[in-house]
Amino acid sequence: MEIIPAIDLLNGKCVRLNQGNYNEVTKFNSDPVKQAQIWESKGAKRLHLVDLDGAKTGEPINDLKIKEIKKSITIPIQLGGGIRSIDRAKELFDIGIDRIILGTIAIENPKLVKDLSKEYPKRVAVGIDAKEGMVATRGWLKQSEISSLDLARQLNDLELAAIISTDIATDGTLKGPNVQALREIAEISINPVIASGGIGSIADLISLADFEDEGIEGIIVGRALYDGSIDLNEAILTLKNLILQDSFNDKDKFLV
Repeated sequence: MEIIPAIDLLNGKCVRLNQGNYNEVTKFNSDPVKQAQIWESKGAKRLHLVDLDGAKTGEPINDLKIKEIKKSITIPIQLGGGIRSIDRAKELFDIGIDRIILGTIAIENPKLVKDLSKEYPKRVAVGIDAKEGMVATRGWLKQSEISSLDLARQLNDLELAAIISTDIATDGTLKGPNVQALREIAEISINPVIASGGIGSIADLISLADFEDEGIEGIIVGRALYDGSIDLNEAILTLKNLILQDSFNDKDKFLV
């Protein structure tokens, strides 16, 4: 199970929002390129990058910074925020982005999601960002009329890299993930699920590690890494040891 550090870009700076509120911004690093290098040096195998300006406006305001980040690290990048056309998706793939994350267009233009997933199998992820079970769009500024579970079910016909499931009510709060919602998404989806939102401690990571067999393959961590609640290297080692221990226990049961 991957622990994936997040960098959210707003006006070229590394920030975090509280529950997706653009009026509640905490700036953590004015140099997101340096921050990406730090996460790689601490053992990250993938970076989760979000263009908050793009999510809100649909405009590629942070492209220069995105290109700098890509050039500065060797680990793959998954990027979301404002990707609402085939041309935009191709631009990002051309600069070396490993995965794109589609959000708003999964509701507004499902055919585009289908077309992109066919052209780029296993390189397109869909972010299902939900508030009280209903999907939010346009950088979480608008509420749709479709539930997160219904959307996950509709995506089962596509060959996606992952579904990234975020509970907006927990995002940025450090109060723990919505485990029930994540399990429900994982049960419905035939695509792998990446958990996002609310991670505040290593105990939260451990609570989700139990569901790896149910399809949760990664955990995105943001604010907890920046404020020191979680040390990335320690967290990676903890989950690795936990999974190894579970593997040994399973072998012991088989031998008995």
